[in-house]
Amino acid sequence: MKSKLKLHGFNNLTKTLSFNIYDICYAETPQDQQAYVEYINSVYDAERLTRILTDVVDIIGANILNIARQDYDPQGASVTILISEQPVTPTESQIEESPGPLPETILAHLDKSHITVHTYPEIHPVDGIATFRVDIDVSTCGVISPLKALNYLIHKFESDIVTVDYRVRGFTRDVEGKKHFIDHEINSIQNYLSEDTRNGYQMTDVNVYQENLFHTKMLLKQFELDNYLFGDATSNLSAEQRETSDRQGQTRNAGNLLRP
Repeated sequence: MKSKLKLHGFNNLTKTLSFNIYDICYAETPQDQQAYVEYINSVYDAERLTRILTDVVDIIGANILNIARQDYDPQGASVTILISEQPVTPTESQIEESPGPLPETILAHLDKSHITVHTYPEIHPVDGIATFRVDIDVSTCGVISPLKALNYLIHKFESDIVTVDYRVRGFTRDVEGKKHFIDHEINSIQNYLSEDTRNGYQMTDVNVYQENLFHTKMLLKQFELDNYLFGDATSNLSAEQRETSDRQGQTRNAGNLLRP
């Protein structure tokens, strides 16, 4: 295994992992469409999203500084968590009643990082196509890596379609003063996915190596129609409609949705 890069001071590289996760189903009647939105709002409300992001903080080895969360009317939710690489605990001198330090005596570095999630349930008013989109950003600096959260988040949201972006920004220096614009080897986000995730999805990459930009599109391989029907649509779909949907699913699995 390649030895770690020895750095001069704090690692100033910012590593950002961004997800767009989609769940798709068909809700036939207005009542089922409303029930679908209510279902998503209850299953993925701000409280549960906070628990999911708290798990992510533990997975990547960070510490929570602050949590802000909000449920929206009529639908959707958001959570933002500020995190740090090291625990932030007030010192005795910070909490005692005494004069503060002069500016020239302060020496500190705030490793600014955050995790955010926003949800977007939506129903097409005519076709009954229901989509649930989740946007997630995991941004870190220092030695902690957002890539550790990949598999957990993909499985936690039972994702049908996923687009993932990973970008490394800024630079850091080694002990000899040389600039480094990335501190780890990577040629594809797929390298950081578990075997069951790689086997479960069709994937294609669009990477810009010289800019440290990595993009992967993912499409679930197995298409079981009943998993995409909500409410009365489960029993009301005719045999002909089921056959048409199966054919479309096979076409989808041929990779049409993954083409740039």
